[in-house]
Amino acid sequence: MADELDTSVSVLLGETVMEPMTDDLKAISEKLEVINLQLAKRNMFKVKTIRWILITLCAFIVLAFIALAVMQSFYLRWDYNNPEFAVAGTILHGFEFVFVRLAPLAFIASIIGIVITYKKR
Repeated sequence: MADELDTSVSVLLGETVMEPMTDDLKAISEKLEVINLQLAKRNMFKVKTIRWILITLCAFIVLAFIALAVMQSFYLRWDYNNPEFAVAGTILHGFEFVFVRLAPLAFIASIIGIVITYKKR
């Protein structure tokens, strides 16, 4: 009968049983503390992952700029009467054109992101 009414047998018999609330509160606070520590660790892991992704992006941008500077737009000296060279040269020129204009913005945004994630340590 107690199961159907979702109550204890002592309540059905009219007995008053004092349940130790301090132990329950202590157990709940300990569980919450463990959960809070787990969430903090997970958050720090996400911040570190984002920071390393941004550092990798900065390194990629710097290496790409170095590679483009070393190549010195060699594709501009190709014979564009050949259709294959014309297509490849156009693609390379388009990439270089877009990269040189957007990469500095991405680099600055990455640096700002690294600084922000560094402060959240």
